[in-house]
Amino acid sequence: MTTGSSTQGIQIRTRQRWLSEAVELFSSMRFAISLLTLIAIASVIGTVMKQNEPMPNYVNQFGPFWFEVFGKLGLYAVYSAWWFLLIMGFLVLSTSLCIARNAPKMLRDVKSWRDNVREQSLRNFHHKHEWHTAEAPAQAAARLVRQVGARGYKTRLADKEGGTLLAAKQGAANKWGYIFAHAAIVIICLGGLLDSDLPIRFQQWFYGKSAFTGNGIIAEIPERYRLGLNNPTFRGNTLIPEGSSSSTAIIPQKDGVMIQDLPFTIRLKRFIIDFYSTGMPKLFASEVVVRDHETGKETAATIKVNEPLIYQGVAIYQSSFEDGGSKLKLVGYPMRGGSNSHFALSGVVNGSTALPAGLGDYTIEWSGFRPFNVENMQASGGGGSTSGDARAVNVGKSVNRGLMDSLDKHLGSSAKNANSKDFKNVGPSVQYKLRDKTGQAREYFNYMQSLSIDGAYVFLAGMREQPDQPFRYLRIPADDNDSVAEWMRLRAALANPALREEAARRYARQAISNGREASPVLREQLQQSALRGLTIFAGDGKVSGYIAVTRFLEQLPAAEQEKAADIFMKILNGSMWELWQAARAQDGLEPVASDEPHGRYLQLAINALADAAFYPAPVFLQLSSFEEIKASVLQVTRSPGKKVVYLGCLFLVLGVFAMLYIRERRLWIWIKPAADGQGSQALLAMSTQRRTLDFDKEFEQMKARVSGDAAPPPSA
Repeated sequence: MTTGSSTQGIQIRTRQRWLSEAVELFSSMRFAISLLTLIAIASVIGTVMKQNEPMPNYVNQFGPFWFEVFGKLGLYAVYSAWWFLLIMGFLVLSTSLCIARNAPKMLRDVKSWRDNVREQSLRNFHHKHEWHTAEAPAQAAARLVRQVGARGYKTRLADKEGGTLLAAKQGAANKWGYIFAHAAIVIICLGGLLDSDLPIRFQQWFYGKSAFTGNGIIAEIPERYRLGLNNPTFRGNTLIPEGSSSSTAIIPQKDGVMIQDLPFTIRLKRFIIDFYSTGMPKLFASEVVVRDHETGKETAATIKVNEPLIYQGVAIYQSSFEDGGSKLKLVGYPMRGGSNSHFALSGVVNGSTALPAGLGDYTIEWSGFRPFNVENMQASGGGGSTSGDARAVNVGKSVNRGLMDSLDKHLGSSAKNANSKDFKNVGPSVQYKLRDKTGQAREYFNYMQSLSIDGAYVFLAGMREQPDQPFRYLRIPADDNDSVAEWMRLRAALANPALREEAARRYARQAISNGREASPVLREQLQQSALRGLTIFAGDGKVSGYIAVTRFLEQLPAAEQEKAADIFMKILNGSMWELWQAARAQDGLEPVASDEPHGRYLQLAINALADAAFYPAPVFLQLSSFEEIKASVLQVTRSPGKKVVYLGCLFLVLGVFAMLYIRERRLWIWIKPAADGQGSQALLAMSTQRRTLDFDKEFEQMKARVSGDAAPPPSA
């Protein structure tokens, strides 16, 4: 029985010791500093890495492997990651334990006068002074109480064996600084946790709520994907086109979105936007009308950046702006085959349109529209990268190297070229994706108007295969009517074998007529050479343009390639001129004048035809007219933790101020009758938490004041 009791007692003491050590660890400063360091690192990650972006953006940025690694670590939503919330919880626990352990002792110390000291203890102080006075002990004590109190000290007299002790203190509120500063950490963390997605997770865990991953009309989304009006905290976005309304907000989640119902409806009357000369937004604001669902009352307001509307505890911020479904009208031109035709097409931004039959099984997804684009024309006018096989440079000296730079890596937004000042508004643009039946898509970006680049007006048709890639631009030269019609006519003629033969005959006849004597054999040879050049340049469906020319010339002996290239290009240029005239004749048009401007146009057209091989699209879509519809993106938040955080910040300021600027000082004066019975003997001692030069000076002033050895300072 005794042995069992002893064993049980040992186990109880072991558990108590373990609990005591755990409390000691969690409430220690080293543990709190470690947690604060982890929070600081997480905050740096959350600042450097964009948070709550669509997952495909992270895949494109980091690649599949690191995307998975970072995803498992929760780095795409650091502030709502389980480990970050766990660190915050431990910090609250650690700081709370620290306050619970130390605050009672500090409060007792604030109230304490420490009047249980002995005379001998005072003699061991560094700052001490002893003197004799002719006053009786009672008179000396009364005078010292008045003098010490006049210096701002609170005083207390205590009768001691053989004398009287005067205990005084000042700056005891310094202890409150410690309590306030530590309480501020707890309050701020609780406010942050309150405004985190913990309430939403709680509803997912206990009320069966889940993220919605499909598509559908918001009003028809089931209840399990929606959050009620009593949701204590949320942060979502709502996109509202001009003239439309919204009574819900979208809250992004890791695996989808959740729908937050609002107690009111927001109607966007008008969206206002103004720009700087660089194309950056200078001002954007939303004129809205908010209708309360309970009372039906309507409130008009203008929401600007940093000027939110607060309604029923919900803050509505101006976040950004998008296209609200602008209506587009376009003209489509086939980019394949020998048919020179065009067709009208309509679309709505954020919608989709099926490509007309006969052009392939494609769907057009209208992803963007800009009413104007401010571009850096200095940057876009320079030479770019070669749009194709580098072997095309070997065509020969007679080939203009500039022809190989037609697909320029244009940077797009003027904000990326802030060092240049040549900003110009180049007009509207349309952005869309062409998705085939297998689901594969390429993205296109076409300007509505022609741009002056390198001294010539061209239409830029951009293309990219991945969202993280820059657009590469095909330069289609503008004709006399500032359109792409002539280039499309030439493209279709090059793909038409019959017109190529007609162009070859015209070239041979024109070349022979310029000579003095020519035989039928020479004419036939010239015709065959012209036809071969046009056919090679037109390609076989896999290789065309200058790449096809290069591969043809590479089959010749190296010593003959340069001379053959000169002859080939002269014949090709002449044949292309005749091909252009033949195509116009077929359409019942007069031939164009043989002058320098049209010669330059043809050269640019040939370059664009060569580069068209690197513009894989069944059609070219040119914007003809539009009806712009703007949309405002508003951030809707309910954050009760914000006021809690403000309270914590107030506590933090008070605590830091108290700890840094309030100095606690303690003073004792032991008064007893003199040994010879004449007057009194007094012993002064002072202490402080932080010994400074100011404290040394204060001690000297106090010593002089109470002992009468020197006149009191003027400030006294």
